[in-house]
Amino acid sequence: MKTMKSTTALIGATALGLIALTASAQAQSMGACLITKTDTNPFFVKMKEGASAAAQEAGIELSTFAGKYDGDVETQIAAVESCIASGAKGILITPTDSRALVPVITQARDNGVLVIALDTQFEPADAADATFATDNFKAGELIGEWAAATLGDEAANAKIALLDLNASEVSVDYQRDQGFLTGFGVDVKDPKDIGDEDDPRIVGNDVTDGSPDGGRTAMENLLQVDPEINVVYTINEPAAAGAYEALKAAGKAEGVLIVSVDGGCPGVKDVQAGVIGATSMQFPLLMASKGIEAIKSFAETGEKPANSEGLDFFNTGVELITDNPVEGIPSKTSEEALEMCWG
Repeated sequence: MKTMKSTTALIGATALGLIALTASAQAQSMGACLITKTDTNPFFVKMKEGASAAAQEAGIELSTFAGKYDGDVETQIAAVESCIASGAKGILITPTDSRALVPVITQARDNGVLVIALDTQFEPADAADATFATDNFKAGELIGEWAAATLGDEAANAKIALLDLNASEVSVDYQRDQGFLTGFGVDVKDPKDIGDEDDPRIVGNDVTDGSPDGGRTAMENLLQVDPEINVVYTINEPAAAGAYEALKAAGKAEGVLIVSVDGGCPGVKDVQAGVIGATSMQFPLLMASKGIEAIKSFAETGEKPANSEGLDFFNTGVELITDNPVEGIPSKTSEEALEMCWG
């Protein structure tokens, strides 16, 4: 009888061990993908670092992909197809085109893959299972309000250059652009259409691909339209750095307000140096870690993440960064931001 009890206990322990090993194996074999717009922009570099660290901690095998440039739809489509074929449980993606990628995203979801957009919403937003992003309209609105308040009465005579992303006018592009104009006090027409405003203060729009070279070229082009530009909105801080170089080369750097969005450490240092007047900080590490958590939860429970109340995405927050604060607009200094920044 004693032997039988010992044998039963051994069998039970072995079974429990096998269950534990199976669970461990499943965790180790759980695959996920991160697909970013590029692998050079500090924002996406930091997002990749955050996703990789979170995936390792969660026991998820993460495959990473990136476009060759911002707007490289074909590479992102191929990456999604590879993730489907590999049996990935989830895909985190910063869509380079919020509309063109919808068919392949639908294909992924039809194959049981959880798809989460990071930073940039799809159009429609529910093309993905969820979105973890900055409130990009709010990010633009904050820097628009700051620029208008900084100029005071002279805001009525501003000459504004808008340095956008690309001709596709994806959601992150028009949200930031239209948010800035709204904050500055410009009457926007179609909130999803860049460049349809008739406010005489707008000198023009040009595209940058979110890069320093693109920012410089776009700024050079708009200075030819009006060399007296004194307010420059940029889609991100790399574009802002390029715009500043063009202004500096033209002897126009003094007296021009440059505003942007990102919150990367290089951009915060540009705020500290006076290159950028104000920027809206976003949090790519949080986007990435929340995305990995959601994939793990979905694989284990089948539950999908929820949006923030009243929004069609999960809001990961935004902070205005400037060393020239204005009353009524909460902000943090560049010194404070250097403790929070990334890249």
